[in-house]
Amino acid sequence: MFYHLLYEWLYRNYSSQLPLDVLNVFRYVTFRAAYAAITSLILSLAFGPLVIRKLREFKFGQEIREEGPASHQAKRGTPTMGGVMIIGSVMISTLLWANLKNWPVWIAIAGLLGCAAVGFADDYIKIVKKRSLGLTGRQKLLGQLIVGLLVGGLLFAFTDYSTVLSVPFFKRFQPNLFIWGYIGFIVFIMTGWSNAVNLTDGLDGLAISVTAVAASTLTAFTYVTGHADFARYLGLVHTPGVWEVTIFGGALVGASLGFLWFNAPQAEVFMGDVGSLGIGGALCTMSILIKQELVLPIIGGVFLIEALSVMIQVGSFKLRGKRVFKMAPLHHHFEMIGWKEPKIVFRFLIVAVLFALLSLSTLKLR
Repeated sequence: MFYHLLYEWLYRNYSSQLPLDVLNVFRYVTFRAAYAAITSLILSLAFGPLVIRKLREFKFGQEIREEGPASHQAKRGTPTMGGVMIIGSVMISTLLWANLKNWPVWIAIAGLLGCAAVGFADDYIKIVKKRSLGLTGRQKLLGQLIVGLLVGGLLFAFTDYSTVLSVPFFKRFQPNLFIWGYIGFIVFIMTGWSNAVNLTDGLDGLAISVTAVAASTLTAFTYVTGHADFARYLGLVHTPGVWEVTIFGGALVGASLGFLWFNAPQAEVFMGDVGSLGIGGALCTMSILIKQELVLPIIGGVFLIEALSVMIQVGSFKLRGKRVFKMAPLHHHFEMIGWKEPKIVFRFLIVAVLFALLSLSTLKLR
């Protein structure tokens, strides 16, 4: 809105008549991305107490699974579905600062809202039925399948999106998946990453702090990918118009930091599936738009490890009748061996920063 009002309309039409040179700054993505982050952070901090109070009034309390760590039983009844705070802050900030004529921005929003809607349904069922399980596995997968198809359909219908897959470390190896193959690939990673973030959301401040690091890294990738000169120099696939998604990424970073204010140990609110699935959808959609889907496992290495720990645990138990970890996801394993919750969160955060730095190194290792 600010871009259209202050730059496209006011500056372009009246700068010759009025001293409006300062408004020229609204054309720059870096300026708007920074203020999108600040705006979403302020919105989260300003409306967080109200959201938490309303969730308490509606009795939207977290149900805790009985087989989990005993220490988690004290968290029963903590307001959940706080992810609406994240989604709302990202949406408002993006709409205020982005170029709304840009299709990649709307596709990023579709990925965020689509997965968040699946999570909202899951949370609502848990709350209404007073249980720790909401949607069935098949219902959740169906919802994620629909979101993946939506994102893929929008990409090929409204942008000049390439069906060539960008492979890190192999500059000349770029397989062509063609349209339907690429849409199938999008559905697969959308499902995987939204679930990976969901599995990581098990300790106070864990998922959202790792999200802040991953979103910051993806925002940097989006900026250089959207800049034609930088993309050419770094050997990246440049998609026209994707530069504006930097504003969306900035908004996600700010909203994550704002939510962390209330979610840090001891958490005043949990994000719920509406937050974790929404965040997973947003991160995945950003990586798709900038064609860095295969770098996302490095950027979000902590999410990947958490998901793999569950897969290894389930596979080992089914095949061998034995568990590899004391409990999965991995953060619960460390709880069971005696690590305190804040120590796990901070150590996982350090690992997340390491993965972020490794992912940035792929920009030159091509």
